[in-house]
Amino acid sequence: MTSPVAADYAARLEIDYPDRELDRTSTFFRIFFAIPIAIVLGLISGGSSYWLATSSILFAPTALMIVFRQKYPRWWFDFNLELTRFSTRVGSYIALLSDEYPSTTDEQYVHLEIDYPDATTLNRWAPLYKWFLAIPHYLVLFVLGIAAFLAVIVAWFIILFTGRYPEGIFEFVVGVSRWGLRVTAYAFLLVTDEYPPFSLD
Repeated sequence: MTSPVAADYAARLEIDYPDRELDRTSTFFRIFFAIPIAIVLGLISGGSSYWLATSSILFAPTALMIVFRQKYPRWWFDFNLELTRFSTRVGSYIALLSDEYPSTTDEQYVHLEIDYPDATTLNRWAPLYKWFLAIPHYLVLFVLGIAAFLAVIVAWFIILFTGRYPEGIFEFVVGVSRWGLRVTAYAFLLVTDEYPPFSLD
C-alpha cells in the first residue's frame, strides 16, 4: 500500500508490471542489447550515474539561480524531467522490468512525474546543504542498490526458465528506483524542500 506522504511527494514513479511472458532471448542478451541506448544516455548526461543523470549538468546552475534569483527556469526543469524519464526507461530496461526497448521520447511503460516548483516558495539557501542532509538516504540506497542488483540477477534466471518476472522482485526493484528518484528530486534536481520519505512505496 502506498503511503500518503510518498504518494503526494513532488517526484512519483510507477512502472507497469509485464503481466505476460517476456522475451527470453532479449533477457539473456540484455546487457549487450542495452549498450547502444546506454551510450546515448551517457553522451547526453555527461556520463553521470542513473539516479544522478541530470545533476552533473544542471545542478550547479539551478542551485545558483535559486540562491541568488529565486528562479528555476522552466526549460531547465523540462530538460531535467525528460532526461530523468529517459534515464529511468534505460535503467528499467537494464533491470529487466520490460523487454520493450527504451524510447528516447515516448513514455512507454515508465510513468514518471516531477512537479515544477514555484522557486519563490523554496528556501533559497537549501540548495547549499540539501545534498548533505540526504547522506542517510545515500547510505540506505547503497545497501538497497546492492540488494536490487542481486534481485535482478535472480529475476534474470527466473525469466529464462519461466518467462515471467516475479512480481515481488519487480515491486522491490521499482521501489528502490522510486526511492532514488525522490532523493534525486530533493538533493539534486532541487524541486522540493520536503525531505524524502524512507519508503519504497
